[in-house]
Amino acid sequence: MPNVIIRPGWFIPEKLVTPENVYRNRRRFLREMGLGTFGLVAGVVAGCSKHETLAVEAAPSSGSTNAAASSGKGYPYPRNPEFNPKVRISDEEYATGYNNFYEFSTTKTRVRQLVGKFVTSPWEIEIGGLVEKPMKVSVEQLVAMMPIEERVYRFRCVEAWSMVVPWTGFPMSKLLEKIVPKPEAKFVKFTTFMRPDQAPGFAVLPEYPWPYTEGLRMDEAMNPLTLVTTGLYGKPLPKQNGAPIRMVVPWKYGYKSIKSIVKMELVTQQPKTLWESLAPDEYPFESNVNPNVPHPRWSQATERVVDTGNRVNTQLYNGYGAYVAKLYSKA
Repeated sequence: MPNVIIRPGWFIPEKLVTPENVYRNRRRFLREMGLGTFGLVAGVVAGCSKHETLAVEAAPSSGSTNAAASSGKGYPYPRNPEFNPKVRISDEEYATGYNNFYEFSTTKTRVRQLVGKFVTSPWEIEIGGLVEKPMKVSVEQLVAMMPIEERVYRFRCVEAWSMVVPWTGFPMSKLLEKIVPKPEAKFVKFTTFMRPDQAPGFAVLPEYPWPYTEGLRMDEAMNPLTLVTTGLYGKPLPKQNGAPIRMVVPWKYGYKSIKSIVKMELVTQQPKTLWESLAPDEYPFESNVNPNVPHPRWSQATERVVDTGNRVNTQLYNGYGAYVAKLYSKA
């Protein structure tokens, strides 16, 4: 009887794997794509910025890395073998240069150019609500008490583009174990910073219900995939990617992975989130990746891989059904 190989949902074929020497030499990678450091990829985003083309520019000399951990102490951390598929990792230049972060700009390729005034050190995060052991700690203190590891995850934006990136962080479940949730806690509410003097987007969009808020059900927060994240590509998070601390929830659309968190609260009622407040029909609380449920303004059946322009089929739960499908069964 022949062996049957069952591959995980997020498996990417060998032919799409980038050769290691190309991946580790970014300039050569870009040249081979015909781009160069300031290259353009013609690609239409199927979303609210549908006329925007992708322009990847060099980072400004003022720097856009996380000053809270600029020394990179401890990085890179060991990669968790469970989340180390042999896949084509997206080029770092794209992952750090194509960012949705409306606190700075609605133009993805400009965010990196506008984060210079954003102060990420010192940075405290308040963790409380319905817990037995609330805490207010610096990011450095929090990292020191947690098991830090690297994981390669698929990242799927609601605008139908995607990346595959290596994140560094720790499971949210480990933090919940430390703070000891009370029985009545049903959701986790996340809140990001509110600093109009450091982020120009607040003034551009004064009608938005700032600060940015997001939320998860307790069972979603406890899922082993849910990652409190402090690093990217073996280094501390860049500011434009949510420094110094953010969430990564890989089976949900990207806006659920809130950036630059200042507060986590355990609550009884489902929290109102920023995007749900603005357009509940387009950005509902659950927001699981689902190719069979179109966005009201575009299809979710396929996605554009940002750094190659390839269009591929979108997978239910972004390919992580084995981990999360049971959370949404009707049983």
